[in-house]
Amino acid sequence: MPAKEYLMIPGPTPVPPQVSAAMSRPIGGHRTDEFARIHQGIVEKLKTVFQTQNDIFVLTHSGTGGMETAVANTVNPGDKVLALVTGNFGERFAKIARAYGALVDEVDFGWGKDVDLAVVEEKLKANPDYKAVLATQNETSTGVTNDIAGIGALVAKTPALLLVDGISGVGGIEIKTDAWGVDVLITASQKAMMLPPGLAMVAVSKKAWEAVEKCRSPRFYFSLPAAKKAVEKWNTAYTPGVSLFYGLEAALELMMAEGMDNVYARHGLLARAVRAAVRALGLTLLPEERCASNTVTAIHGPDGVGADELRKVLKNRYGVVFAGGQGILKGKIFRIAHMGYAGKTDVLVAVGALEMALAELGYPAELGRGMKAAQEVFLGGSD
Repeated sequence: MPAKEYLMIPGPTPVPPQVSAAMSRPIGGHRTDEFARIHQGIVEKLKTVFQTQNDIFVLTHSGTGGMETAVANTVNPGDKVLALVTGNFGERFAKIARAYGALVDEVDFGWGKDVDLAVVEEKLKANPDYKAVLATQNETSTGVTNDIAGIGALVAKTPALLLVDGISGVGGIEIKTDAWGVDVLITASQKAMMLPPGLAMVAVSKKAWEAVEKCRSPRFYFSLPAAKKAVEKWNTAYTPGVSLFYGLEAALELMMAEGMDNVYARHGLLARAVRAAVRALGLTLLPEERCASNTVTAIHGPDGVGADELRKVLKNRYGVVFAGGQGILKGKIFRIAHMGYAGKTDVLVAVGALEMALAELGYPAELGRGMKAAQEVFLGGSD
């Protein structure tokens, strides 16, 4: 009998049964009063998650589509853009800006490192003509969370817009869109929002709208003005993923019922337990503890054991799926996601399987040591 699969990758993540049930309801029309009611309720709840009064658009495309929407509507060919890179998705943001003709000043802080605010401050002072700053809230490829509040405070002193990729953070790691001066915030359905892939959610500030209205970059499907015109009647510019909207409504209801403070606390607890288990097993985290993510933990492959070989044993023998490294970290790290529809038992399953896989591959891991460390965190002991 094949092993039950435990999906612990940073997207797509497991979907709650309530969300699956909502998505299986008979399909309805997207130009109806019923869909308009659902759409309006979704946006109202998203404002709570995003902590914003800005316009929010639910768009039928991937997270990368959300990133492109942010750039396509604010950046003109020839505009200077500062890209703050801490991994694969920071690099992607910069690539999108280049595709739209931006002059990108890319600062690479290193994979596994977070953004150095002193460098950002220096760059902003030396380049008062930046049109936008591209930042990543939570770098999925490295398990690093950046200080968006600190970056936002610096950018707010300038005419530049702050565009933030919150795709693997929003819904699991708190972000205060308005208080932190985020002009465009992007997230997607398949991470902490507990849905299959297919929706991007984009919040747009008044400051950003001024740039949108003057933007000369060509766009059609990615047009925010088209989305804004449609949403005045709680409609969408183009055919939406109707079933995904049903699922998003259900997912947001689950989040509201749990309470966002409790959602963030749960993610923090799971992350501490995973990190404690990893340390107890003698493994090394990629990022420093101070900037380690609460939604995904990145871990160096153990000495003498290939990270991808370990992942293969975990999947084939125990049905536990971890993510591998990307880009320059391919084959060097593995990543354990604990976001969205995740709880204590998921972590214990992952840690227990990790211990057995390590033992099978000859790594000197004491069985039960990682489990004990995670259990102590869950029981309120040392972490």
